[in-house]
Amino acid sequence: MLVLAAAVFDLRYRRIPNWLVLAGLLAGLAVNTWLAGWSGLRLSGLGIGLAFLVYIPLYALRAMGAGDAKLMAAVGALTGPGPWLLIFFATALVGGVLALLFVVSKGRVRTTLSNVAFMLRELACFRPPYARNPELDVRDARAARLPHSVSVAVGCIIVVLSAHPYRG
Repeated sequence: MLVLAAAVFDLRYRRIPNWLVLAGLLAGLAVNTWLAGWSGLRLSGLGIGLAFLVYIPLYALRAMGAGDAKLMAAVGALTGPGPWLLIFFATALVGGVLALLFVVSKGRVRTTLSNVAFMLRELACFRPPYARNPELDVRDARAARLPHSVSVAVGCIIVVLSAHPYRG
């Protein structure tokens, strides 16, 4: 429910509310602690830590919004690190497919390939790509942005359905 609500907010308002993410984070900590005691709390903490380890650099490079990083931390609190990693990979695959569809539908293939090459050069020189090209800053109005929470929601659904197939 958390990721579906986040996707709806992100699609509609281009923001993920802090109260929603905080509720998911607290629910994950509480439920896992209730179900497994200190071990559950530890797994929630590790899930949060892994999410921040992956998403904070993306946020710092302005490739991802803060709401996306916080949402994935809440998912980590709910799932722990192992399932979170599966959700992350599913999210990345879904996000990649959506990005390709977006790029092709907008006729931005050449621009996107050029931007990717530019980003790799800048990162190789330890420079943030957004510093010399504001369109690569997710905060800039000119940036081509996709609501990442949609990919997160679909990634979560894929992992949940693959782990618990419907058996009629």
